[in-house]
Amino acid sequence: MPPNLPFQNFFMSNDKNTPAPGNAPSSNFVRAIVESDLAAGTHQRDGLPPVITRFPPEPNGYLHIGHAKSICLNFGLARDYAGLCHLRFDDTNPEKEDQEYVDTIMDSVKWLGFSWEREGQEHLYYASDYFEQLYKMAEYLIEKGHAYVDSQSAEDMAKNRGNFGTPGTNSPFRDRPAAESLQLFRDMRAGKYKDGEHILRAKMSEDAMASPVMTNRDPALYRIRHAHHHRTGDAWCIYPMYDYTHPISDAIENITHSLCTLEFQDHRPFYDWLVETLAEGGFFNKPVPRQYEFARLNLTYVVTSKRKLRALVDDGTVTGWDDPRMPTIVGLRRRGYTPESIQLFCERIGVSKADGWIDMSTLEGALRDDLDPKAPRAIAVLRPLKLIVDNFPEGESVECSSPVHPHHPELGKRTFPFTRELWIEQEDFMETPTKGYFRFTPPVGDQPGSRVRLKYGYVVECTGYDKDADGNVIAVHVKYFEDSKSGTPGADNYKVKGNITWVSAASALEAEVRLYDRLFLDPQPDAGGKDFKSVLNPNALETVTAYLEPGMKDAVADQRFQFERHGYFVADRVDSQPGKPVFNRVTTLKDSWGK
Repeated sequence: MPPNLPFQNFFMSNDKNTPAPGNAPSSNFVRAIVESDLAAGTHQRDGLPPVITRFPPEPNGYLHIGHAKSICLNFGLARDYAGLCHLRFDDTNPEKEDQEYVDTIMDSVKWLGFSWEREGQEHLYYASDYFEQLYKMAEYLIEKGHAYVDSQSAEDMAKNRGNFGTPGTNSPFRDRPAAESLQLFRDMRAGKYKDGEHILRAKMSEDAMASPVMTNRDPALYRIRHAHHHRTGDAWCIYPMYDYTHPISDAIENITHSLCTLEFQDHRPFYDWLVETLAEGGFFNKPVPRQYEFARLNLTYVVTSKRKLRALVDDGTVTGWDDPRMPTIVGLRRRGYTPESIQLFCERIGVSKADGWIDMSTLEGALRDDLDPKAPRAIAVLRPLKLIVDNFPEGESVECSSPVHPHHPELGKRTFPFTRELWIEQEDFMETPTKGYFRFTPPVGDQPGSRVRLKYGYVVECTGYDKDADGNVIAVHVKYFEDSKSGTPGADNYKVKGNITWVSAASALEAEVRLYDRLFLDPQPDAGGKDFKSVLNPNALETVTAYLEPGMKDAVADQRFQFERHGYFVADRVDSQPGKPVFNRVTTLKDSWGK
């Protein structure tokens, strides 16, 4: 009989904007700050929502799971407090940025379930849109004595900056007249100097170079870079630094809560000084934005350094940025993670100021909790062994059935044939059984072979097995009991301890299945200066030829299933073809690493 797959269009991948998981928001200090500001009316401004956040990636690589935390935090706050979240590209470093990264970042944010649109207006911004404003503000800072052009070499500048135990030394150009610095700065813009010949630096106070905070020691504002920009072309040969651009961009966009990770905590004094100074100059209205820092995501068994991830791509350790072993959002998506599971994970780990490590099992647990209630079930045999039912008529078949989902009877049943030759897992036969083994074992002397129920089918009894010339078991022989079919009155007459999955050899779908695991064996692969490549997991990918119940031929890219007893799998979004899906293991049914 032809297979019946009523679920082929049900529970499809939700690759579009998705609502937040149904869990109530967890408590965190950022929410407490936002709620306090709302109660006090801190950011009450005509025509603007009282909460405006932003997600400001640099388009120089692919986003990873750490960025997902920031995305969920910033867009989640805007969603939960009737606010607005901007997507802003910090594109001030033309040598490393590319439109490819802009496109993938936008796609990743949308896939995670968020939007930068509000009431029909798109809030998509680029720091490069502000280049002219940033330049004018830099001129203002020079004119007011808050900035100067430094002409030291890079070596002298680094030497005079001092270190954490030694105060810095003022640049010999620090007291350069404002008019001279202004002309030099304009000549820098006009392209009259080479890269590195001059730099514009801030002067936060007269004794700034003695500050115990290194980032306060006359931070750089502009550098010369004769480089082509992916949006502005060759219009500029000077580019603003991130620490200068970021707070100004926040202020221009009326951001209320500027959220960043803890490594930027030392940069906050400059952030506050810059926006306050420019507000006094009439560039911004008060209140100006405030910066708040939270702990970045440190997830075990992954690296999130863009440099190290790029090395894995460049040396062929992985197949690309979207390799399912990568912690990139495109990699997680191809692996089979859902937007809802990542949102749930980010909600569960919360937001704090304390650095710590989150175990990978927390992410995988969120995935299982999301998939279990909605992933259709299917049977797959990953390491096949032939099972021959000697007393079943050759060339005939009997239809068996199983629920599409055990907790959703309204979805109906899926059907598959029982035939003379079947595939079972190799581990379901043991020539010399160990204690407590309840699957197929052969007869010994007068002792008959074991009886096992073929799930959704019949009870069978092992009668023997075949070996090849090398002594490998290549087939198991059984006899079936015709009155033992599951779902019939006779099934209750047979009490067996073993219950195994199977597929018909005649009608099974032969498919490539990729068994992905964690990329590293060490929970902190790059901590303490370790060579992260030395702890790569050699078993992070195993590719097998598996046999699946016949209805799986209709699976489409990004459709997720629970393969009974094996875990959760997804039809690969790149390599699957109509009628010929390729499956990736998303995760196992249980955490095997915690044992």
